[in-house]
Amino acid sequence: MLLDAILGEFSWSMIIGSILASLMLIFLVSPLHELSHAGVALALGDKTPKWQGRITLNPMAHIDWIGSLMIILFGFGWAKPVQVNMRNFKYPKLGMAITALAGPFSNFLVAFIASLFFYPIYTNIGSLPTFWIQVIDALYSYFILLNIYIGLFNLIPIPPLDGSRILSAVLPNKYYFQLMQYERYSFILFVIVFFVLDVGEYLAVMANNIVDIFFRLSQIIFA
Repeated sequence: MLLDAILGEFSWSMIIGSILASLMLIFLVSPLHELSHAGVALALGDKTPKWQGRITLNPMAHIDWIGSLMIILFGFGWAKPVQVNMRNFKYPKLGMAITALAGPFSNFLVAFIASLFFYPIYTNIGSLPTFWIQVIDALYSYFILLNIYIGLFNLIPIPPLDGSRILSAVLPNKYYFQLMQYERYSFILFVIVFFVLDVGEYLAVMANNIVDIFFRLSQIIFA
C-alpha cells in the first residue's frame, strides 16, 4: 500500500494516512484476528493456543515482522500463525474450519463497524484544514479497505491460508490431506494465483464493492 502511494507520486497526506492505517492493522486488528483463531480453538476444546500465550490482544504475541513490513508496503501480509491441534476438537474437521473462519470474520466485522461511522465522520470534518481532511480520508478508507482485502485474501484455499482449513469441513479426508501435502509449495501457488491468474485484482474489486455497500449502509442509517 505504501509502495503504491510512493510510486504513484501520491500526496503526503495519502502516504501518511496509508502508513497510519497499516500500523492500526498491525498493532490492533492483526492481534484481534489471531486472538479470534485462538479464542475459538480454546472454546472448542483445544488449549494449545492458551499454552502458547496467544489468548491475548498484546501485539507482541502475534506480530511477524516480515509480514508486518509486507502490510505496510503492499497492503497484505501476515501475523504469527496460531497453532491448533485439531485432534482436541470433538469434531476435528468442523472445529478446524470454524477456528479458521474466525480470523477473516474478525476483519470483516472490524471493517463493518468502522464503516458505520462513515457518514457522521465526513459530515463533521469539513471545518478542518484540507491537509488533515485528506489524511483522515486516506486513513479511514485504507483501514476499512485493508481489513476487507485481508479477510478475502485469507479465504483463498491455498495452504497455509485460512481458506484451506475451511475446506476441511467439506472435503473428504483423502483429498484434504492431499491438499495439505502441497503446503510446502504454497509460494509457487501464490505466484501463479497472483501474477498469472491476477487474482489480486479480483480481490481488490471485490473489496472496493464491499466498502461501497458498507458506506451506503452508513448513509441509510445516519442520513
